[in-house]
Amino acid sequence: EEYLVEQGHEVDCFEDGEVALDAIGSDRYDMLLLDVNVPSVDGFELLAYLREIGNTTPALYITSLHSVEDLKRGFEIGADDYLKKPFELEELGARIAHIEKIRRIEEEVQIGDLRFEVKAHLLHTPDGAIQMRQKEAQILAYFLKERGRIVSADELIENVWSDEEPPAYATIRTYIKNLRRLLGERYIETVKGEGYRFNIV
Repeated sequence: EEYLVEQGHEVDCFEDGEVALDAIGSDRYDMLLLDVNVPSVDGFELLAYLREIGNTTPALYITSLHSVEDLKRGFEIGADDYLKKPFELEELGARIAHIEKIRRIEEEVQIGDLRFEVKAHLLHTPDGAIQMRQKEAQILAYFLKERGRIVSADELIENVWSDEEPPAYATIRTYIKNLRRLLGERYIETVKGEGYRFNIV
């Protein structure tokens, strides 16, 4: 805790897994450092539960367990990294910085002079931040994942709406029009008779 505070982090410490779980449920954390052998709810159970309910907070296990099975179990549950005791504090700092870098790449995308926060549905422009509508943000995220490839309207419907009532094609065209208004005309190319292609210039 002292080392992390010195590095500029705000830290909450819990010795009991159940108490930690309550705190995670009522507050927002940027990263979880988990030990496996703790009272009430162990580190494996805690992270498995969080992933099951859709919590994607980055998680790093710090543990004295050394077996390959434990390592595999941690990653299968959804851990981002694993640090075996004993370790140098500088190694902990380096692993935290690495996870932060990877997660930033996943969650933020630069589009010219715009920056898109994928999960927050925020588009940062030179004039300020714009809170995007959910479906527009999801379509943009899909385009970015499939950048450079032609994406049909049917593919968008299948991947963005999945279990929901599929929209009309006119609705898709309206979303595309709105995205072009937000991003500018140059990024989303219409390929006649096939669909759309997202090009980052």
